[in-house]
Amino acid sequence: MRWLAFVLVLVSVGVFYLPNFVGPSGEMAKVASGSLPRVASLKSPELRDVEMGVPPGQAELSCARLGWIESAELARRLVDNQPLAEEAGFKVEEVERELPPLHWVLIPPQPENVALQQFRDIQRQGIDSYLVTEGENRNAISLGLFESRESAISVLEEKKRQNLNAVLVNFPRNQISYALSFEAEPELAEELVQAVKADYGSNFDFVEIRPCEGVATPEKNP
Repeated sequence: MRWLAFVLVLVSVGVFYLPNFVGPSGEMAKVASGSLPRVASLKSPELRDVEMGVPPGQAELSCARLGWIESAELARRLVDNQPLAEEAGFKVEEVERELPPLHWVLIPPQPENVALQQFRDIQRQGIDSYLVTEGENRNAISLGLFESRESAISVLEEKKRQNLNAVLVNFPRNQISYALSFEAEPELAEELVQAVKADYGSNFDFVEIRPCEGVATPEKNP
């Protein structure tokens, strides 16, 4: 009887503690010590390129622009002198630029017969002038165009002393100019800019070299 009682006690203890060692599926739970390995925090170069907007395996380009050049012929000649012009994709840009206005001394527009008669009288006096025959100042008499405002005012005062009803107005003007632009890897872009500057033989009004926006090129394999 004592053995039977001892067995019953063991069974009771087992029933009480067994669930602590059995998992939900009825299998014995396995206990492991230690911690899980950490994921590496360093990013690969390819991943960094993607996050910066550069597709994997590609490198950024530099965009260069030089100007101004007075004629299209000279701009094309500068391109032809560069052995890597085709690889860099040289382009000749034509730009209409607004320049500071000239200062115009003139006699305001009048009826055509009056303007023509006064123009003839002025010519007989040996005063340098011409009759405007078109545009919003048609039938005005031009007495001179000047870049310097001081020079224009000096002539205006002289014409007034000659009893001419002259005035001073702005003469708007534009100019067609040309620029060169291309794209290349940074070191090549610097070399090409220096080569073009040397061929031009004069100072450009501006020279720009900057990273191209959203442009990349495949890197060359060694």
